[in-house]
Amino acid sequence: MSIIQTGGSDVAGGSGLTGARVAVAAAFFAQGFVFISLTTRLPRFLERWGLDEVTLSLLLLMMVLLAGVGSLVTEHVVRHSGSALMLRLGLLLMVVAVPALTLAPAVGIFAGAIAVYGIALGLVDATTNMQAVDLEHRYGRPILPSSHGYWTTGGISAAVIALATGHLSLTVGVFVAVVPLVIAFAPYLPRVAREPQGMPGMSYGGAGLTPPIASPVVAAAAGPIPWRPIWLVGSGLVVFYMADTAAAAWGPVLLSLDLGAPGNLVALASLPYLVASMLVRLAGGLLVTRFGVVPLLRIGAVVAFGALALVALAPSWQVAVAGFAVLGASIALVAPLSFSAAGRIAGVSADSATGGSATEPDRARTDAVIARFNQFNYAGALLGAVLTGFVGAFSLRVGFMLSAVLVLALIPLAPAFARGTLRRPESEPVTDPAAGH
Repeated sequence: MSIIQTGGSDVAGGSGLTGARVAVAAAFFAQGFVFISLTTRLPRFLERWGLDEVTLSLLLLMMVLLAGVGSLVTEHVVRHSGSALMLRLGLLLMVVAVPALTLAPAVGIFAGAIAVYGIALGLVDATTNMQAVDLEHRYGRPILPSSHGYWTTGGISAAVIALATGHLSLTVGVFVAVVPLVIAFAPYLPRVAREPQGMPGMSYGGAGLTPPIASPVVAAAAGPIPWRPIWLVGSGLVVFYMADTAAAAWGPVLLSLDLGAPGNLVALASLPYLVASMLVRLAGGLLVTRFGVVPLLRIGAVVAFGALALVALAPSWQVAVAGFAVLGASIALVAPLSFSAAGRIAGVSADSATGGSATEPDRARTDAVIARFNQFNYAGALLGAVLTGFVGAFSLRVGFMLSAVLVLALIPLAPAFARGTLRRPESEPVTDPAAGH
C-alpha cells in the first residue's frame, strides 16, 4: 500500500505555502519550548511547594484532562473560526499561564496556572497538527515528521536554557512566555473549506482564496468516518505519549531523587532524548520514503523496549541519560506518522465517497478528525505522567519498566500507520514508503 501516489492537480507544489510552513514550524517550536521549559523545572517546583509525587501526579492529571477539554472545544470552534484563530488563542493563553505558574505566590495560584496551561496545551496540540496535516495534503509529501521535529527543536532549546540557568531563581522562567507571544502573530494557513463538487473557478489552497463553507449536504455526502483504523493508529499514539511523557515528566525526577544527579544537571534527562528525537524527525520524510512506515515502527518498538529497560535498571544517572537518548531516537516518528495517517484516512475516505481528488480533502472533516484524534495524546499522557507517578510513589524504576512492556504494542499496530495515500503533482516520481510490511 503506497502512502504517496502521483496524480491530481498541482494544487500543492509549495507555491505560496512557504510562509505558512515556517509559521507552523514556529508554532510547533513554541509548543515544545514551553512544555520542556516547565517539565525540566518540575523537581524545583516539587521542592518549592513541598509537593510529593502523588500530589504532582494529580496536578498533571488535571492538566491532561483540561488539555482534552481544550482539544474538544477546538473540534467544534474550528468549524466556524478556523484553526489559525484557535492556534493563536492557545499560544496567548500560554503567555498568561507561564508567568502565573512561575511567579505564583501561593500553591493555589500555581495550580490555577497549570489549569490554564492545560487548556492552552489542548488548543495548540490540536491546531498545530491540523495546520501541518493540511500542509502535508497541499505539498503531497510527508510534512508531519519535520513539523514535529521543530517541536523537538524547541524542547532542546528549552533544555539547554534550563541547564544554563539551573543555578538561578525559578523566576527566570517567566521569560519563556516571550516565545509564544511572538509566534502567536505568525501567518498561519487561513480558514478554508472544501468547495462542493462542480463549482468552477476555485482551487484548493490558492493564494488569497477563501472558499465558502461546504454545505451540510456536501458534508453528509462524505460518508461516515472510518473510526476503526483511526482507533488502531490512535492506540499507537497512546503508546508513544505514554513513553514520551514518562521521560519528559519523570525523567528529571528519576535522575534527581533516585540516581543522585546534581540539581543543575537533571535537564539531561530531556536533552539527549530530544536531540536524538530531533535528528530522526527532521530526517523522517527521507527515512519513511526509504525504509517504509511499518519496518521503522516495529524496529523502533524493540529498541525502545531496550532503552526503557536500561533506564529502569540504570546503576547511575549517566547510564539512564544514555537510555533516554536511545529512547528518543527509537520512538521519534510515532507521533508525526500517527497524525499523518489519521489525516490520510479521513481525507481519502471522504474523497472516495464524493468522487473528489485526494489532493483536495474536506478540510473541515479532516480538522474534526484531528481534533478528536488528539485525545489519544492525552490518554497516553495519563499513562505516562500520571500512572508512572502513582507507581513512582513506590518506585519510579518500576514505572519506567511498565512503559517498557507497553511500548511493544507498537509491533502489531504498525501496519495501521500505512493506510491511505498522498498524491504528488504528476511530474514527481512515485515512492512506496509503506513497502516492507
